[in-house]
Amino acid sequence: MTGPLIEADRLGIRFVRNRRRQLRLRDLLIRRNTTPAGQFWPLRDVSFEIAAGDTVGVVGRNGTGKSTLLRLIAGVLIPDEGRIRVRGEVAPLLELSAGFSNDLTGRENLYLVGGLHGLDAGYLRRHFDEIVQFAGEQVERAIDTAVRHYSSGMKVRLGFAIISHLPHPILLMDEVTAVGDAEFRQKCYGTIDRLLGEGRTLVLVSHNEKDLTRFCRRGLYLDAGRLTVDGTVAEALGAYHDAVQR
Repeated sequence: MTGPLIEADRLGIRFVRNRRRQLRLRDLLIRRNTTPAGQFWPLRDVSFEIAAGDTVGVVGRNGTGKSTLLRLIAGVLIPDEGRIRVRGEVAPLLELSAGFSNDLTGRENLYLVGGLHGLDAGYLRRHFDEIVQFAGEQVERAIDTAVRHYSSGMKVRLGFAIISHLPHPILLMDEVTAVGDAEFRQKCYGTIDRLLGEGRTLVLVSHNEKDLTRFCRRGLYLDAGRLTVDGTVAEALGAYHDAVQR
């Protein structure tokens, strides 16, 4: 494959603080070149390219658009300005219990979530024991119990176990290693190391500087929804520290 794996060109997205507010046509015409009251841009005019095999950490204070950027790459959100082009399937390690149905068992959710991400039933049957064992003993014992009875930690473990088995070339991670106990975090680290060793492309949002410097060679620093630094992880973290101290 030639060209970047991920390409953002003047990317922007607009959110509405009060979704019940309706602007009249006259308001829209008058304010067509401004941001109407009640709306804001968590990201705007963001451009970058990520090549296959890149490992990129996204850095910034809370509310600067980091998680929003991952959701745009994943296709969960649609931009209002510019474009985002992704050449390859995405393994989104974002909200790890997303897609679970509380009325279904862990076993049924494994097939449901795996299927939603493009894994066929045969693949999931072959890797079923491996996925469940990775999720841990608690999940193994409760695999035929409705997920509504799972703790939040059990859901996260099962979600990570499923998504980390996707063969997709692009990994999107949002504070994943901040969840679970120390044993589970070590499993996460080992899995990420293995996936990166296979040549996967990583985009990681994290406030953990050890994780950023361990896994990422490149850093993007977002400030008020704008990309102000695209360099090394050290440069992105330096910009973040300067902003916090101001």
